[in-house]
Amino acid sequence: MMKKIVIVGPESTGKSTLSQELSEYYSNRFATAWVPEYAREYLDNLGRPYTYEDLIPIAKGQLESEEKTARALSEAAGDQASILFVDTDMMVMQVWSEFVFQKCDPFILNEVVNRKYDHYLLMQTDLPWTYDKLREYPDLENRERLFKHYYDILQRQNTSWSLIAGIGKERSQAAIRVIDNLLTR
Repeated sequence: MMKKIVIVGPESTGKSTLSQELSEYYSNRFATAWVPEYAREYLDNLGRPYTYEDLIPIAKGQLESEEKTARALSEAAGDQASILFVDTDMMVMQVWSEFVFQKCDPFILNEVVNRKYDHYLLMQTDLPWTYDKLREYPDLENRERLFKHYYDILQRQNTSWSLIAGIGKERSQAAIRVIDNLLTR
């Protein structure tokens, strides 16, 4: 059986780093894989500023990447238990779309409702913002507004979730404690 754990939160909160760390950490007990954020690949190759119309191809690329990785993990795991770590999902697409464009395509909203995951890890904004050419919101005020948007969505949905905070190993250990607890249920 495959557990799917999604890591969400504002930019520069360690989602990608944590996704990879968790996949490596649990690989000694489970078949694991992590799904990188597809938007990075898309935007790196875009050659122009992104628009609202780019969000659907990004969303579809993320879903395709997730499904492809899940299939490969399932095949590799066989009868072994597995964990798929998803670095961003359609909730991230929803928040991004609503925050930047004040609207969200129904395709993304439907995927937010219909896709099933076992748990979400919401990353706190306690890490310092780090420059990256794709990041847009270095100020704490916007990062906190984005965090609240994620928090509000998670409060309204049925999937369990946990807040992850801390610097360095503290952050990783907080996520490991949550996942270990989830795995014992």
